[in-house]
Amino acid sequence: MPSAQDPFYVVKEEIQESIDKLQSSFHQWERISSNGGQQILQLTKELLATCGSIEWQVDELNKTISVAARDPISFEVDEVELEKRRRWTSTARAQVGAVKKAVEAGKESVGTSAAGMRRELMRLANSQETDRSNQYAAHHNDDFITSESDRQLLLIKQQDEELDELSASVERIGGVGLTIHEELLAQEKIVDELGMEMDSTSNRLDFVQKKVATVMKKAGVKGQCMMILFLVVLFIILFVLVFLT
Repeated sequence: MPSAQDPFYVVKEEIQESIDKLQSSFHQWERISSNGGQQILQLTKELLATCGSIEWQVDELNKTISVAARDPISFEVDEVELEKRRRWTSTARAQVGAVKKAVEAGKESVGTSAAGMRRELMRLANSQETDRSNQYAAHHNDDFITSESDRQLLLIKQQDEELDELSASVERIGGVGLTIHEELLAQEKIVDELGMEMDSTSNRLDFVQKKVATVMKKAGVKGQCMMILFLVVLFIILFVLVFLT
């Protein structure tokens, strides 16, 4: 039976915690998605970034399953356990994919709604400007006021556009920073897993060396030569398993 300290189950628990948090955030996103605004846009970006990070972690976990499947005896797993792990990663990927698909669809809906609202506001603003211009055209003495008013409106519109661009840039930088943070955490987990595997392999090698030393004491010269040859072959196999896979 797999040990509770098996690196697979350690990483599995961490990924499952991330999925639970993702689903909690997704439920919050569903509750506020109808309101629109800056909050839903920020939450949408965070959800998509988290989905990408979890998908990458599940892919890496699948790679470790493939490695174990090539030599199940060395990793102390059987086909039933391997199939169980494959089913879990498949389920995890499906859960994350469902959330990602729903958020992407909602993102397009929110973007379309916001664009329509912006066009309507611009239409109303343009209509008001046209009405005002027609009214001022009947009064030649107010030409100067009309010119100044139009200039102020243009300046305000330009400032609004610049603020929108600045806000979008800040959001992009925040998203990149979050993605980098998630990637660093994932890399740290992989390094920890590799260290655990190295420790496990070292313990097994020490055990084998002790057994070989005991056998060599009981064997003759010919037996010792055979044991040395066996150890050389075993060392090559372990080297390939640890450093080349």
